[in-house]
Amino acid sequence: MNRPITTRDISTPEHWDRRGLPGWTYHSKAFLELEIREIFHTHWQIACHVSDVAEPGRFIALDICGERALVLRGNDGEVRAFHNLCRHRGARVVAGEVGKCKGALVCPFHGWVYNLDGTLRGAARPDSFPALDRKEFGLTPIETEIWQGFVFIRFSAGPQPSVAELMQPFAAEMDHYRMADLVPTEGVWKQVSQVNWKSVRDVDNEGYHVALAHPALQDLYGRSYYDEPFVNGVCRSFASCNENGRLWSVQHYLKALSPRDQMPEEIERAWIYYSLFPNAVIAVTPELVQFYQEFPLSTGESLLRGAIYRHREETREQRIARALAVRIDRQTMAEDVQLSEWSNEAMNSSAFEGFFLSDLEYGVRTHHDHLRAILPVAGLEERPEEEDVERLNAVMRQAAGQL
Repeated sequence: MNRPITTRDISTPEHWDRRGLPGWTYHSKAFLELEIREIFHTHWQIACHVSDVAEPGRFIALDICGERALVLRGNDGEVRAFHNLCRHRGARVVAGEVGKCKGALVCPFHGWVYNLDGTLRGAARPDSFPALDRKEFGLTPIETEIWQGFVFIRFSAGPQPSVAELMQPFAAEMDHYRMADLVPTEGVWKQVSQVNWKSVRDVDNEGYHVALAHPALQDLYGRSYYDEPFVNGVCRSFASCNENGRLWSVQHYLKALSPRDQMPEEIERAWIYYSLFPNAVIAVTPELVQFYQEFPLSTGESLLRGAIYRHREETREQRIARALAVRIDRQTMAEDVQLSEWSNEAMNSSAFEGFFLSDLEYGVRTHHDHLRAILPVAGLEERPEEEDVERLNAVMRQAAGQL
C-alpha cells in the first residue's frame, strides 16, 4: 500500500507540478523588477473600452508600472494611445484620469500644444527653439489594438501575438455579447490591496475555493462552475446559473434574470470569465460585461482596476438583474481580497513550505508555468541573493535557449 504524500515529497520530480511559485518570488524586489520589465511592459493590457472615449477629445489616462498612458479619440474618430509625457520636459500632458479637451492638448507645465492625433501643434515661445518637426516632436505612441470594443495597449514588443490571435479560441462565443456596442455604467474603478499582484491572480485563477469562500456564488452557480487551464496565454472559467437560490440577492437576481434575444441556449444563463495572461479578465453575465486587472505597486501592494459596461438596450428586468449581479460580484471581490491577504502574508512565515495544489487548481498551476517560462529563475526553490536574481535569470534563459 502506498504511503501518504508528505510535504517532503513535494520537491520530488513526480510532484513538482503541484508546487506553485516559491514564496520568495512574492516578496523579492529584484524579481518584481524582472516582472515589470519582462511581463507587464511586454504584454497586452486593457486600458478601457471605446465607449469610454466616445467623442473626439475624450481621454482616459492610466499609470502602469512606471509608465504613463493616455488613450485619446481624435477628430478623425480614431482611438490612439500615447505616453502621457510632454516632449519638452516630460510633464503629464493631462493631469486627470478622465476628461475631454477642446481640440487640443495643452501641457500644463510650459504650454506646449498637441493635436488630437498626437502631433505637435506648437511650442510656447517658438522663437526660443529651432524649427520643430510636428511628428518627430509629437507625443510618443503606444502600440494599440482594439478587440471586441476593448482598447489594449503594450509598452514594448513582447512574446505575445495580437490580441485577436490570442483570444481566437473564445472569439466565436464572445461575439454573441456584441461587446463593441456596450456603454459604460460607473466608469473605471480602482482599489489598492496590500498583497503581491500574484496573490490576487492566484485566488482568481481557481474555483476550488468557491464552495466555502463565496456563499453567493455557490448559491448562484456553484454546482456547474469549472475552470480551464491557461493555454498559450488565455483561459476560461464557466458556470451556468441555478434555477433557484437561498440568499436574498441570488433569489432576486434569478427572478429578474432575463436572457437577451438570440443568445445560444448553452450560454444564455452563463457567467463566464475569460483570462488573458498575465493579469486581465473579461467577465460576462447575461446582463453586463466587465474587465478587471491588477498591477504591482510594490512587492506587497497592488492596484486593482476595472469597469462595468451594459448593453445599450435593456429591459427593466435586465436593469434590475444587472444591479444585483454587481452586488454579488462586489461581495465576492471583498471576500477574494481577504483570501489573497491571508495567502500572501503566510509566505513570510517560517512554517510556509510552498503551495501544494489540487488537481482542481490547474488555473493556478498553468499561470505559474507561464511565469516560469518567461522568468525561469522562479523555478529556484531556495531564495537567491537579491543582487543575483537578474543574473541567474539570464543564465537560466540562455541555458533554455531563450537568449
